[in-house]
Amino acid sequence: MKTGREQQPVQRAQDTNEVARRATGFGRLLVAVYGVFALSATARAGYQIATKFAEAPVAYVLSAFAAVVYILATITLAKSGIRSYWLSVAAVGIELLGVVAVGLISLLDPELLPQDTVWSGFGQGYGYVPLVLPVVGLWWLWRHRPAAGQKPSEDRP
Repeated sequence: MKTGREQQPVQRAQDTNEVARRATGFGRLLVAVYGVFALSATARAGYQIATKFAEAPVAYVLSAFAAVVYILATITLAKSGIRSYWLSVAAVGIELLGVVAVGLISLLDPELLPQDTVWSGFGQGYGYVPLVLPVVGLWWLWRHRPAAGQKPSEDRP
């Protein structure tokens, strides 16, 4: 019978394979796109809040919230492990809900958001990428979900 110590090399090899799979190809592209959105949303929100916050505080706070979501998604998508996986799912899921909610609000009650946010009009100002990106992100996360039975203590940076 194998002890926990003898099984560790097998688990480490599986973790290494998971890191390699997530850090190459489409996964790397996804992290890069999220990184670009994290930078652009942060810059946009920072500029809006610093220069014209009084004009549309709700819209600018939503832009800042979007920036935080994109930052969290970028970081957690780039890491391996079950905790990072579930944080990624949460961040990308919140992003999808935010895009749909803000998109609907911006169409149904434009006076509530007199200035555009990152998610206004379902991301129209960004070529609708904010609407498509979380759908693609959730699909990718589903396709690269961790092995059944992996414990949170097995997370690796």
